[in-house]
Amino acid sequence: PGPSRLHSPRPYWTEEPPWGVGKGTWGRPRQIIVDDDDSKIWSLYDAGPRNIRCPLIFLPPVSGTADVFFRQILALTGWGYRVIALQYPVYWDHLEFCDGFRKLLDHLQLDKVHLFGASLGGFLAQKFAEYTHKSPRVHSLILCNSFSDTSIFNQTWTANSFWLMPSFMLKKIVLGNFSSGPVDPMMADAIDFMVDRLESLGQSELASRLTLNCQNSYVEPHKIRDIPVTIMDVFDQSALSTEAKEEMYKLYPNARRAHLKTGGNFPYLCRSAEVNLYVQIHLLQFHGTKYAAIDPSMVSAEELEVQKGGLSISQEEQ
Repeated sequence: PGPSRLHSPRPYWTEEPPWGVGKGTWGRPRQIIVDDDDSKIWSLYDAGPRNIRCPLIFLPPVSGTADVFFRQILALTGWGYRVIALQYPVYWDHLEFCDGFRKLLDHLQLDKVHLFGASLGGFLAQKFAEYTHKSPRVHSLILCNSFSDTSIFNQTWTANSFWLMPSFMLKKIVLGNFSSGPVDPMMADAIDFMVDRLESLGQSELASRLTLNCQNSYVEPHKIRDIPVTIMDVFDQSALSTEAKEEMYKLYPNARRAHLKTGGNFPYLCRSAEVNLYVQIHLLQFHGTKYAAIDPSMVSAEELEVQKGGLSISQEEQ
């Protein structure tokens, strides 16, 4: 389906682009503690119709905070979707993260969700789907610039020492993966915004995320093979190697592929229109079911038929 068949978002902001989001534009994110340790605080923005019981949840990369997905929240809630963007507490291993995330979904009274994960967020989304495979909590996955095996970073031997490193060293490691060559103005703004978000993270937050990103672990695909997946990646330079991308394609041979010509590490910021379109196309397959992430009143019966017809045609073409 082309853009003409999709809703147009209501304008929420007067200035464009609002790179200052997160500094008071929205107010403070909601903070939730679900573990016995009171220092483990989840921060989140929960936007859109609360009657939706299977929302789309966004999981950020190592350098990201909940508000890096503000362009998705603005557009998708304008179209009637319920969207939740998260920021992780400090967790030091994948099992601990998965257990905490499950408790968060229980607290929010969400039985099943769609997950959009960027880079580390995509890996954690896959690990959570794997962790809950006997009692599924993940209805679908959108994996943006993500990976399935942490060994691709060649840092597994240092993963257990990140907690000892000072902030400036951790930030230097993360910044080493940011684009350094000439980029267009929107990509430059996206990088500046992510650098600003990186600066807002404390030593333990960064150290724990890098540990999750690099400690030896891989996804077991047989545990999540029945989950609908869209793999979203870019053709220009990003932190993800060609080998890592190919491995993802092999792991999910039936996944839909959403390719962006450009976008670097942060396409959800600098190519948000394309990303939001691909997100809508992914979620279309659930319209009219109890796992729809959109308010049914925002989708007419005629439009639903047109969208489903267009989707089946595009699948045949693929």
